[in-house]
Amino acid sequence: MNAEHTPIDSPNTFTLSEGELIALQAEAARAAGLQDVRFRDRLHDGSDAPELAVIPAGTFEYGAAPEESAPDQDRPRRSALIERSFAIGVNPVTTEEFEAFARATGWKPREELLWLSGHMPVIDVRQTDALDYCAWLSRETGQRYRLPTELEWEYACRAGAATTYPHGDSIGPDHAVYNVDKDLSHPKTPRSLASRLSRCGAKEVGGLRPNRWGLCDMPGNVWEFTTSPWTLDHASLPERPQPGNPQAVVTKGGSWFDGPECCRPASRCRRLENELDINLGFRVVREV
Repeated sequence: MNAEHTPIDSPNTFTLSEGELIALQAEAARAAGLQDVRFRDRLHDGSDAPELAVIPAGTFEYGAAPEESAPDQDRPRRSALIERSFAIGVNPVTTEEFEAFARATGWKPREELLWLSGHMPVIDVRQTDALDYCAWLSRETGQRYRLPTELEWEYACRAGAATTYPHGDSIGPDHAVYNVDKDLSHPKTPRSLASRLSRCGAKEVGGLRPNRWGLCDMPGNVWEFTTSPWTLDHASLPERPQPGNPQAVVTKGGSWFDGPECCRPASRCRRLENELDINLGFRVVREV
């Protein structure tokens, strides 16, 4: 991030009320020349790109708090500055949205892997596929789309909350899609489409309570790729990828497969950039 973009008197979002957070969001949208904090760009064919919400610049604390039950990889808690406002997907990218990219570019999912439809989050795509999708959106709209960094993702998810979860120190099924009973027993070799679909507990996006910046499904549903290389904790240097090996990256948010502890904003998971999974997706960032 460039020093010349550091805002003067950057607000500490942890000290702001919900009304002040929303006002800060509206101010950032106006500064970007947008009519609303939520908006969509248009693709060449006249259809809509994913819905976005403006996230204002500010300071916050990331990582697990000392009293929070969390593994070492989620610590320590530190302060960070988000230097520039940005826009992020209101929802994870849906299968329907990704299929527009697939039709335009000839991308095809692997036949042996599970593929959802409609407003379900896109799954079984690599980080490299997500980056290609962002590059396609950029070409289509004339704007710069990319994946969020780990800090941007956690900042947007918290929406000014210092608590364990975006809505407080506890979480329930009205806040996130996660594994309530942690029953992780699934057939290893499903033979039919119905049995394959039964393995996936993802839900349509946008059906649960949003956070204070209007973002849905940040905790739960599917883990989401970031562009940040994996680190052993928040303070250490990124792992150095070995030549010829896939890079390990940070994913955030938890999923339908995991327990509620993975839905904490501080929670982080190591995945590979070429990894495919039925509980792994992404959401986009658009620069403003």
